[in-house]
Amino acid sequence: MTESAPLEVHGVSAVVDETMVGEVGGDGKLSLGGASWSIFQGGRDPFIILVTIYIFMPYVAAVLVGDPVRGQQVISSWDQYIGWIVVVTAPFLGASIDKLGPRKGWLGLAVGLMVPLIAALWWAKPGGAITLPILMLLVIAARVLFVYTEVLHNSLLVRAAGLGAAHKASGLALTLGNSFSVVALAFTAWAFALPGKVHWAWVPASPLFGLNPATHEPERVVALMSAGLLALGSIPLFLFTPDAPRTGVLMLKAWAAGAGELAAMLKTVRRYRDAVIYLASRMFFVDGMNAVLIYAGVYAVGVMKWPPLAMLAYGVLLSVLAAFGGFVARLLDAGLGPKNALRIQIFMTIVGLAAMLGIAPDRILYLWPYDPAAHAPLWNGPVFRQLPDWIFILIGFSNAVFISGQYASSRTLLTRLTPPTQAGAFFGVFALSGVATAWLAPTLVNWGTRATHSQQGGFATIILLLAIGLGGLMFVKGGGPARGGDR
Repeated sequence: MTESAPLEVHGVSAVVDETMVGEVGGDGKLSLGGASWSIFQGGRDPFIILVTIYIFMPYVAAVLVGDPVRGQQVISSWDQYIGWIVVVTAPFLGASIDKLGPRKGWLGLAVGLMVPLIAALWWAKPGGAITLPILMLLVIAARVLFVYTEVLHNSLLVRAAGLGAAHKASGLALTLGNSFSVVALAFTAWAFALPGKVHWAWVPASPLFGLNPATHEPERVVALMSAGLLALGSIPLFLFTPDAPRTGVLMLKAWAAGAGELAAMLKTVRRYRDAVIYLASRMFFVDGMNAVLIYAGVYAVGVMKWPPLAMLAYGVLLSVLAAFGGFVARLLDAGLGPKNALRIQIFMTIVGLAAMLGIAPDRILYLWPYDPAAHAPLWNGPVFRQLPDWIFILIGFSNAVFISGQYASSRTLLTRLTPPTQAGAFFGVFALSGVATAWLAPTLVNWGTRATHSQQGGFATIILLLAIGLGGLMFVKGGGPARGGDR
C-alpha cells in the first residue's frame, strides 16, 4: 500500500481530516465493519454488469427501441444527461463529504431510492406502461444515484477498515463486486436462458419461476435481481460499518466549503506541470475506456446479432478475464513503469477497438468475407458457433484485460508524479478527472451514430478520445521504471 493510498479514499476532498486519520488507525486485520463495507460493493456492482452493460440495456436497444443503431443513439443521449448531472454535482458531494459528518443516512437514502427505481425496470416491455421517456428517467436517476453511492461508500473505507486494513477491504470489495456479477450472470443463463435451448442434464427443462422468453422476461428479470442484490448487500454495511461522527455543519455550509476545497485543490495541483498534463490526458482516455465497456453490450447485440444467451455467456467470460487486468498491470508497472504501462494499455485498447469495428457475422477484420452457410460450425453449442464470434470474443478479452489494468496503472502513475505531502489534493483532482468529461464520450458516440447511421461509426469516435489521452502522455516526464531513477 502506497503512502498516498489512505488519503485517496477520502474522495475528492483536498483537505484531509488528519485528526480522524490518526484516530482510526488499523492493525492490518479486516474487521466485521470492513468486511461489511466490502460486501456492499458486491451487492452494488451487478447493477452495472447486468443492467447497464450486458443484458438489460442491449434489450432496450434491440427490442424496446426496435433498432440497435437507433438504440445506441438513444442510449448514448441518455448517458449524456447522466454525464452532465454527475460532473456538476458529484465533485461537490465528494469535496463536502467530510464536512457533512455521518454518511450512512445519505447512503441509505440513495440506496432506498435506487432499489425501487431499478426494480421498476422489470415492467419495461413492449406495449407496457413504461414508455421510453419514463424508462429514460428511471435509468438516469438510478445511474446518477449509483455514482453518489460510490462517493459515499468510498468515503467510509478508512472508518470501516482502518488504515492498516484499507487495502484488504478495497481488494475484497473489487473481488466481491466481480464475483457477485459473474454468479448472477451465470445463474441467469442457467435458470432462464439455457432452459428449452439445450438438453443438458444439469439445466432445467424450462425457465424457472415460469418466466416467458416470448415476453423477454429472462432479460427483464435482471432488474429485479440487481435491485435485490443491492438491498441485501447493503444490510451488513448499515448494521456493522461505523459511521463518521456528527460535525454540526449545516448542509449548505458543507457544500459551500466543498466548493472552496475544490478551488484550493486545483490551485495546489496546477503548480506541478507533469501531473497537470497527466490528469488532463486522463480525462480523455478514461472516458474513452469507460465508453468501450458501457456500450460493449449494445454494440454486440446490434452488430453480431447475439441473442440474450450469448450476451450472458459473453458477460461471464469478460468479467472473469477482466480479473487478469490487475495482474497484467502489476507486471507492466514493475517492469516498464506505470507511464509506459498506461501507454501500452491505451494503445492496445485502440488496436482492439479498431479490430472490433472490422468484425461482423459475415466479415473478419474488414478484409475477409465470411459466409456462415459455407462453413461448418466450430462446435455444436448453443452460442458462438462461427469464427467471427470467437474473434470478436478474443478482442473483447484483450479490451477487458487492458482496460481493467489501466485503472490500476493510473493510480500508480499519479503517485510517481506527485509529492506525498500533497496526495489528498492530487487524488482529489484524480477523482474529478474521472468524471469531468463523463458527458464527452456519450456525445461523440451519439454524433457518430447519427452521422453514419451505423453503430460502427458511433463506436469509432471513442478512438479519438483514446488517441488524445495517449498523445498527452507523450509530454509527461517521470513515471518510468523505479530502477531508472523516477519516483
